[in-house]
Amino acid sequence: MTDHTDAQLHDQASHERGASHERGHDPADPSTSLDEDNRLLPGFVSQVCDALDAGDDEAAYDLVEPLHPADIADLFELIERDYRGPLARAITDLLGADVLTELNDYVRDDVIDALPAAQVAELAGQLETDDAVAIIEEMEEADQRAVLAELEPADRAAIVDALSFPEESAGRLMQRDLVAVPEHMNVGQLIDYLREHADLTTEFWEIFIVDAKHRPVGTCQLSWILRTPRHIALADVMKRDQTLIPTDMDQEEVALRFQKYGLISAAVTDGAGRLVGQITVDDIIHIVQEEAGEDMFRLSGAGDGDINQPLRETYTARVRWLIVNLGTALVASTVIGVFGAAIEQMVALAILMPIVAGVGGNAGTQTLAVTVRAMATNQLTESNTRRAIIREMKIALMNGATIAVIAGVATALWFQDPHLGLVIAAAMQCNILLAGFAGVFIPVTLERLNQDPAVSSSIFVTMTTDSMGFFAFLGLAVVSGLVAF
Repeated sequence: MTDHTDAQLHDQASHERGASHERGHDPADPSTSLDEDNRLLPGFVSQVCDALDAGDDEAAYDLVEPLHPADIADLFELIERDYRGPLARAITDLLGADVLTELNDYVRDDVIDALPAAQVAELAGQLETDDAVAIIEEMEEADQRAVLAELEPADRAAIVDALSFPEESAGRLMQRDLVAVPEHMNVGQLIDYLREHADLTTEFWEIFIVDAKHRPVGTCQLSWILRTPRHIALADVMKRDQTLIPTDMDQEEVALRFQKYGLISAAVTDGAGRLVGQITVDDIIHIVQEEAGEDMFRLSGAGDGDINQPLRETYTARVRWLIVNLGTALVASTVIGVFGAAIEQMVALAILMPIVAGVGGNAGTQTLAVTVRAMATNQLTESNTRRAIIREMKIALMNGATIAVIAGVATALWFQDPHLGLVIAAAMQCNILLAGFAGVFIPVTLERLNQDPAVSSSIFVTMTTDSMGFFAFLGLAVVSGLVAF
């Protein structure tokens, strides 16, 4: 579409919106659309939905127009899924790249599905390559082809190249827009180069220095360039030590490198060592948040933990772990069944059993949470696994002794039975000690088997502490002569 046609359409849209004001549609006042915490008011959200229900796109546009892009993104996430498509079509020229980058992944898919391929391509062209890839990679193959066909050749080539890398790899994450100059330049030549080339990326703080084969040999921060005399060679002021990121490196490992070395940006290289892109810390913050959230929800078996996730996907993610949990619960029930006759002889055993299992389960969960986080941040590796297990066993021994004394004394006083108090104290100590061991051993073992420890560790730890807690308590009651087997 030509620029002249775009201008005509924009003038026409402006005329129609002006007419809508004459018909009584007043634009939203930001002070009445947001509360004191800058959250959209329920009444404002309802107004927008009512306008969409009435088919009055002009009124919906006028309500949304004064909002900040981040607030428009919030609006899309707050309204029902059925309204997202109509709202996207009603506010097309307000729906810019700055709105798309703020949207939740599931909500963004709904919005993109409602837009024609040409508009999606226009939005993708406004985004950094990594953000554009994040949008296009979730589309169906036919939709991908349609959008790519509408893109400028340079943008299309960059996105197709990014899509050739594995998901969640540095190649997908990296930005192609960067500033790289040859190492033979001096500071004055670099400054002139930056001023004379208007097509360079507008946002950068670090300049990459490359050799004749386009391999990165150093970096220069803008602050160094501005404070250095023009005649000084870049080779004399550049920082030669770099952390280079291979294109096939997993994004979680990339985040760990940024965290470990305190990076702001890093060069991404291909198999031949050539500079092909960069990763910046703003992308890493997103990855850290995403990975931390994934691990947290996987520990609970809650899927993505996203309230915008489709119902079927949420159901599938949760129910399979509930089924597995049902199976592990049967193991604990089997242990109780073995000691059924002993429990019948003393009702107190049935009363106290859940306490032993529950406290052991909480102790195991504490250790598991610490272990999974340590593994995710590379604090726990093969070289210090044994030390970590011994440390957790010492903590469990101290915790177990404390809880055992409290539980034993309380039980002895409550049931007027010191023998029963000793049994529950010993069972508490045994189960908490086992919980400490299981909380480290199970996730470490799963990782050695190339399984994600955050996904299924909690189920196996809970099964262990429940079944062994019951077994220890009831077994000690029988062995000590408290009840007959």
